[in-house]
Amino acid sequence: MRRKNLIAGSLLSVFLLSGTIAWAQEELEAAPTSSTSGEEGIYRSRKFINLTLGIEQDEKLPPLPEGIEFKGDFRRIVTASYAKDLNIMRFTPKSEGFATLTIHDRRNGKIVAEFRIDVKKSKLDKVVREMRALLGDIEGINIKIVNNRVVVDGQILLPKDLARIYNVVQQFGDQASSLVTLSPLAQKKIAEFIARDINNPEIEVRAVNEKIILQGWANSDEESKRAEIIAKTYLPDIVIEAAEEKGVIKKRKPANDGVINLIQIKAAPAAAPAKMIQLVVHYVELNKDYSKAFKFQFTPELGDNSTMTFQTGGDTPGGVLSSITGTVSNLLPKLNWAKQHGHARVLESTSLIVEDGKKGEIKQITNQPYPVIGKDGTQGTAFAEVGIVTSITPRLMGEKSGSVAMEMAFKVSSLLGNTPSGAPITSANEMNSAITVRDRQSAAVGGLIRNSTSTGYNRPAGQKNPIISLYASKDFVKQQSQFVVFVTPIVKTSASAGSEQIKKKFRLRD
Repeated sequence: MRRKNLIAGSLLSVFLLSGTIAWAQEELEAAPTSSTSGEEGIYRSRKFINLTLGIEQDEKLPPLPEGIEFKGDFRRIVTASYAKDLNIMRFTPKSEGFATLTIHDRRNGKIVAEFRIDVKKSKLDKVVREMRALLGDIEGINIKIVNNRVVVDGQILLPKDLARIYNVVQQFGDQASSLVTLSPLAQKKIAEFIARDINNPEIEVRAVNEKIILQGWANSDEESKRAEIIAKTYLPDIVIEAAEEKGVIKKRKPANDGVINLIQIKAAPAAAPAKMIQLVVHYVELNKDYSKAFKFQFTPELGDNSTMTFQTGGDTPGGVLSSITGTVSNLLPKLNWAKQHGHARVLESTSLIVEDGKKGEIKQITNQPYPVIGKDGTQGTAFAEVGIVTSITPRLMGEKSGSVAMEMAFKVSSLLGNTPSGAPITSANEMNSAITVRDRQSAAVGGLIRNSTSTGYNRPAGQKNPIISLYASKDFVKQQSQFVVFVTPIVKTSASAGSEQIKKKFRLRD
């Protein structure tokens, strides 16, 4: 006759993996110490568990079928709670001793797992409680008693937590030791942070054997170096394990400080065709003449017209006849007043299309011939060049700026007259400048202004014998000339841009 003992309990709440888990106590059935031959079946899992009074311990169970039951004499020394969702068994020691817990499949009665539990009383339980109080906020570690020593085991994410565990374990001397290592998930998380900060989908970041590998494609060498600097910034501190410190093992030291840069640089794309820049140059010359004259003249003159004649014969007696006559000229006053304005404007326009960064030059020259005499007295002809010479080198200041930097040289020469020998007299104006102008905007890059003023007072014409001289005059002459050069750059995609408008204007056909 079999005897059944029911173990009833309440729900236990624990915090595990940053979440709250409710432990549902299963109905555990204790089996007698002896069983009928042939009913046990084949063991699927067997594990020895060493427990210490006052210290709970969680054990991960193997995959279990749906219907299971618990048997054994474990209830004498421990209390067992089963969390079905996590498939974890929690053992709480009650007294010293040795017992067995077996898990059976209800469908066929076979044993799917077996635990051999050994509960001992140790003085290390106080050490365990103190260490849990100091390290309880660090996730991923487990503190237990193994071989009469408190052992801290598990995997953590941060090297600073490893340093804290080391310092706590050192306080207990030979009673405690640490087997904690850095989790591979830490390197994976660091690789994700590096990839997010690099922000380039073509660069892949991987964590392999405590190293960060960068691979993929970068647009330039500067972008590759930037990714490597970011990766080195995220690298954690170096952790030296006990075996390495004592010389049991020697790790290979990475020559690149833990970052392996395998990024390849993309080939530079073919250079885009250079932009074309149309340069429109206007030469403007403005002449303005103004003259004003005033003259008042009253200079009468007396002319002597006396004559003497001899007369003989006739009815009158002969003798000498004389007459005295005089003529007064310029008797009436003269008043002259004149005012004159003169305007003249000369406009020359040139236009040329130049490739970005290339020099463009245009000339408008007239050869003025004049005779010359050679060494042997032979007569020849020479030429004097007059006209306009324009030289401009434009450079586009970036695609988005829309500004054009120009280096310019202008020369304007004109014919003033001829010498008595027939040689031409010319004048020349030259200008060199460098400016920056926005697309389709004009700038007055230079000019020449001339002002001349002359005034004359009381300059009468010569008189021989004026009876009286009243004369007043004033001549005022002002001459102004201004020469200005305007430049307008127009950025074009190609030299043919705008040709359709020209064909339409002049009615040209292809």
